[in-house]
Order: sequence, then structure tokens, then C-alpha cells
Amino acid sequence: MIRSRAVAAALTTVAVIAATLTAPGTAHAATLSMLGADVSSLQRSLDLGQTYYNASGTAQNPYDILKSRGVNYARLRVWNNPASGYNNKAKVLTQAAAIKAKGLKLMIDFHYSDTWADPGKQFKPAAWSSHNISQLQTDVYNYTLDVCNSLKAQGTTPDSVQIGNEINVGMLWNEGKVVNNDFTNLSLLLKQGYNAVKACNGSTQVIIHTANANSMANARWFYDGIKAKGVNWDITALSYYCMWHGDLTNLYNVIADVKARYGKSVILAETAYPFTLSNADSQANSVNTTCSGYAATWAGQGTNFTHVQNTARNAGAIGVFYWEPTWVARAGNGWDPANINGTGNEWDNMAIFNWTGQLNPNIWWTP
Repeated sequence: MIRSRAVAAALTTVAVIAATLTAPGTAHAATLSMLGADVSSLQRSLDLGQTYYNASGTAQNPYDILKSRGVNYARLRVWNNPASGYNNKAKVLTQAAAIKAKGLKLMIDFHYSDTWADPGKQFKPAAWSSHNISQLQTDVYNYTLDVCNSLKAQGTTPDSVQIGNEINVGMLWNEGKVVNNDFTNLSLLLKQGYNAVKACNGSTQVIIHTANANSMANARWFYDGIKAKGVNWDITALSYYCMWHGDLTNLYNVIADVKARYGKSVILAETAYPFTLSNADSQANSVNTTCSGYAATWAGQGTNFTHVQNTARNAGAIGVFYWEPTWVARAGNGWDPANINGTGNEWDNMAIFNWTGQLNPNIWWTP
């Protein structure tokens, strides 16, 4: 998820979506087997006593609600040492157990940071701040292996692992940043992440994730760059938000291209749409605009998500993940991990639950 909206605007092409477009083309039609939800903030909401209501208005466990709408996969971010404690290794282990107990598959999303990592910022964890590229390779391997092995030891081996989050121009800056088209350092880090995941469990799928759904040229530049350096991966992942990444025809073309070009499965690791442009708290919302043809209503949100899934499926993708569908406005579950109690929620209008925890009945994940 792109945290800095000013950076996001500079990095992506703003475009609109035709109101009647469901999905261009059907030549590559596949099945969406990874029907996902990023629920990284959910444990904090539950710890604060948040209640979630299903489409009938009955209070229900949010994992059960998501499953009833078609979800079969949960995504969790991991921060190395966040000030709040949430999304650290211990919290992820606890939440992974809850996820697996519900019969859901598990994706682990390593940010390799103590806070948000996205195209505009990839801060090294404080503990690694003085480390050079050689030391960082060891850091990535050891940390990735430790988290994965800890999950495995409690019976919650991850089904897939992202080595980096929206790493459009690299990760663990500045050492792992791509400068002057030189992918050498980034490739060294990605290889260590890949090797660590496979050492933990050979069948866990390794994902390399960028927010390059906006541009075929950008996607080719990045994935060509790491491929030329001998980086291995199993799934190509993109982020897609229509207000930043263009229309559905463009999305279709990028998915189809990266699938054919690299011969790997493709997923949308993130997508979302607002159900309102109003704000539930004092924290300004990240999204304050709509895309053409989709109102900021429950109906508009549901239609947009359906159309994104249709486009991804028809282009040959195998998965779509909604980003933070359960992150409702709740005092104490703030945006900033360094001030979780003192900041509000920038995503309260993008969740699939409204401000009193009622589910949008128009949201479905469909194979």
C-alpha cells in the first residue's frame, strides 16, 4: 500500500475507468484461486473490542464473515521492530494461528522495515541502519528464515511469502535501491530472501511485489532487471488502485504481459475502493476521489471490486487481495506505528465495513 500520497501521485498515472467496463478480453481467462484479504490491522481492532456484523446484521467473527464472502487467503505484513508492537514477529505468530485455525491460507508480507515500506520509502530497520550490503544480505536471510521457521514450528507454515513490499525501485535503501538501472544490490537481497523461504519450506511460494500495475514499461524495467541478475521467484504481484494506477484496460494489458513475459503466476496483492468520501475521524483519508463510473457508495465499492476481479481473471491472474477490508475507524488503532494511539485511520472509508462495523453486502470474492 502506498503510504505517501504525494509520492504516489508522482509515481503513478491517474486515470479513470469507463462506467460500463467489466473486463476487457477473455482470451486468457483463468480461475482466481487466491481470494485474499490483507488483515494486518485486524488483531489490534479485536484487541480494542471492535465488533463486526455480517450482511444480516448479526455480530460474527470477522474471519468467518470474510470466509462467507469467498475469502480463502489472508495476508499479514511483518515489521521488524515497530514501536507499537503490532505486526512484529510475536503478533504475527498469534494472528497466523487464528488465521490457520479458520482454514485460511497464509501470505506473509515482509516489509524489512520497522514501519511502512512502499515505492516512496524503504527505510531500513533501526537495528540494520549501519549495515552495508554484505551485512544486509545476512540480515535478510536470517530474519526471513527465523520468522518462517517460527511460523512453521507452531504449525502455521506460510503458503506464500513476499520478500519486500511494493519495491518499485528496491528495498532497504540506500544500499538496496536501484540507481542508474543497476539491479545488482537489490538482486543480492532478493536472492537471500528467496533462499531463506525455500530453506524453511520448499513448497512455500515466493512473491516479488511492485506497485507497477500502472505501467507495462515500468513493470518490464523492474522484472527484466531482476531476471537479468538471476533472481528467482514464483509469483509476480502488483498493486492496483484505480485512482492511481489507471483504467482496467491498462491493468489487463499489464497482467497479461507480465504473465507471458516471465512465465509465472500473477496476482494483485492489493486493491480497494472507497464506499464514502466522508471521514470518520481526525486523520485525513488517503483517498478523497472516485474513479469514473464508480460512486463512493456501497454499491460503487462492490462493483469496482467485482470489475477488478473480472479483469484480473480474464487477463490470466490467479489471485486478488483486498487491502485492509477490516480496518474500521477505532480509537487506538492509528495509522502510525510510532503513535498508534494518537493517530487516526486513513483507510476508514476504504474498508468493506462501515464505521459501526456493518458489512457492505455488495462485496464478494469470486473464483
